[in-house]
Amino acid sequence: MNAPVPRANVTLDDKFNVQSGWIYLTGTQALTRLPIQQAIRDKAAGLNTGGFISGYRGSPLGRYDVELWAQKKLLERHNIHFMPGINEDLAATAVWGAQYVGQIPGAKVDGVFSIWYGKGPGTDRSTDAFRHLGVAGANKYGGVLAIAGDDHGIKSSTVYNFSDPIFIATGMPVLYPSNTQELLELGLHGIALSRFSGCAVGFKVHNDIVEGGGSVYIGPEAPVIVLPDLPAAPELGPEGRNLRVFDPPLGGEERLVNHRLPAAIAYARTNHLNYMVREVPNARLGILSAGKSFQDVMQALAGLNLHEERQKELGIRVGKVGMIWPLDPEFMREFAAGLDTILVVEEKRGILEDQLKGILYDLALPNHPHVVGKYDKAQAFAPERGEVVLRVAAALASLPEKIRGYGHVRERHVAQVEKERTAIKAAKPIAA
Repeated sequence: MNAPVPRANVTLDDKFNVQSGWIYLTGTQALTRLPIQQAIRDKAAGLNTGGFISGYRGSPLGRYDVELWAQKKLLERHNIHFMPGINEDLAATAVWGAQYVGQIPGAKVDGVFSIWYGKGPGTDRSTDAFRHLGVAGANKYGGVLAIAGDDHGIKSSTVYNFSDPIFIATGMPVLYPSNTQELLELGLHGIALSRFSGCAVGFKVHNDIVEGGGSVYIGPEAPVIVLPDLPAAPELGPEGRNLRVFDPPLGGEERLVNHRLPAAIAYARTNHLNYMVREVPNARLGILSAGKSFQDVMQALAGLNLHEERQKELGIRVGKVGMIWPLDPEFMREFAAGLDTILVVEEKRGILEDQLKGILYDLALPNHPHVVGKYDKAQAFAPERGEVVLRVAAALASLPEKIRGYGHVRERHVAQVEKERTAIKAAKPIAA
């Protein structure tokens, strides 16, 4: 990626008007820029498309509609229509319906790319609409991205919520961005993935990510998108893997399971949505994570002084997953090669861990790595409750000493914890 280059004149409008270069965006602004960037890409590719956004607000997406309203004229210039839903499931139904544009006479565009948004409880209540959408699929000139704001730590909710099991249950591949740049880039990948595979795509955003911000690189071809070359499937007919107007439900399920989801894995592999952070020859310990937990892993490694050279010295391989479901078996084969132990760091349920164990079982590797995640040999290790941020360093320091020289990590962790406790005790309360 290009290094940031300062610009002479900077204005508040740059976040939506700059066509190429570095800009600062909040997470909400990145999600607002997302459909605009998709429209720009479509026009450059000679496609006649429109955009449709509908959902229902709720923290951490409480200001998404506010930002969309503020940019109403800009959205209209790019032929994007924003219409908040009366509730989340009616919005999801409207997004599903928008995928038929271009297949029914009278349409002014060839397809409509659609974005649904809602927080955890809204994802829960929209399951029926999502299930119908998942079976029906997406238009090849449309595409569906369902953005769910997750509140793992119950910071603005009455109960914990996490969207991935709902998306999985309804047959939607799940992307999980880890920073502001990925909110934009993985979002664009999500729409391209939806068009290519025919799947509606789930987009899990953690409140710390979407409520944060950062420097983002904008470009007409950023990210570069490559469509996999899959064998022809004449039995699917002219619509291929994509949505069709008249479709028996079992036909949609058959395409979803046997064609769409494998195509989604092929897309993730071709575009390197899952990758190893750096090459570590002869690695023995692997750390696998995604989204917000990936940032927690990188912070914990830095806090334990396990910098890049130290990781190579100790044989620690870090893997980042962009598409958490379905998990690519080929990527996991490459990641697991030669490892003794794999630590899976993720919030709430063991989505990556369960898939990884199944994949490793099927691969029947000669030296099967030991997987540590929510449990280690049937004993609780990284609980499913709460958030993982405060447990990552402890988990790293508590691993068995299978790596020579790894003992110092535990000692450094204990010293760091004591230092933080002392600082907290010494801190003066803030005056009201």
